[in-house]
Amino acid sequence: MKTKNQSSFSSKYVLLIIIVVSIILLGIERFTDGGGPLRFIGGYTVIPMQEGISYVGRFMSDLSDNFETLDDMKERNRQLQSKVDELTMDNTRLRQEKYELDRLRELFKLSENYSDYEKIGAHVIANSGNNWFADFTIDKGSNDGVKVNSNVLAGSGLVGIVIEVGPNYARVRSIVDDASNVSAMMLSTSDTCVVRGDLELLSDGRLRFEKLPNNDNDIKEGEQVVTSHISDRFLQGLFIGYVSDIEVDSNNLTRSGYITPAVDFSKLQEVLVITTTKQDMLDAKDSSDTENADNADAADTANADDADAADTANADNAGANEGEGE
Repeated sequence: MKTKNQSSFSSKYVLLIIIVVSIILLGIERFTDGGGPLRFIGGYTVIPMQEGISYVGRFMSDLSDNFETLDDMKERNRQLQSKVDELTMDNTRLRQEKYELDRLRELFKLSENYSDYEKIGAHVIANSGNNWFADFTIDKGSNDGVKVNSNVLAGSGLVGIVIEVGPNYARVRSIVDDASNVSAMMLSTSDTCVVRGDLELLSDGRLRFEKLPNNDNDIKEGEQVVTSHISDRFLQGLFIGYVSDIEVDSNNLTRSGYITPAVDFSKLQEVLVITTTKQDMLDAKDSSDTENADNADAADTANADDADAADTANADNAGANEGEGE
């Protein structure tokens, strides 16, 4: 109990001493215009504390600014990446359009080379599932004038022939297909041969030709091969390719060899379809021949009638003249 009272007494004296010292210090500060001990004590206690608080505040402000700057950078990066993606897509589209334009120019040039025939452009929309377009489908059909046996062109020459037609599609068998046989001829000599499809040879970029007569005509490498006039399905003069190799067969009667095709059968995208078939041309020729024959018969009949009429008139005139003479 005594200890508690002593502690309470000491605390009162300590508090009283602090109050007295504070009053004295305040008085000194008043009379020294702020240059007293309180300022000195504050310089060592309060100011460092203020500087610490200020530093922490600046650090927190810089950290907040850094977060805002980071968010801004992320947003700018997102916008820039979006712009890069957009430009990449535009560049890809422009390159595709350029390549398509180049291919269409080739088709236009090819179309001019065969200006005697009616043609229609088409896109390849499917193939047989391998790397070579031996059998493929186009997006034009009977509604567009495409028929079975319509000849198909691309690149610099003949691609193949239509074997199936629907209203809005057609199936094409190319001349490189194993089932393909084309009646062809050498352009400079008109010697006929047969060009056969062979997918195994096409991997080397070649076609095979057979049954070329072994005559005195000199056929060299680089000779142009075109479709023959005796073909019942292919129009005459369609360019197939160039002779790359030729040799005499064992029977000494015929020659055979290889052709470098005029078309790249691994990259077909657009083609030209000749809507006039060989049969259409034969039918038109027969009709024209029949019409000409009918016209000739009619002319002969008319001439004969005119001759008979002239003979009759001459006979009547002769009779009249004799009557007058008597």
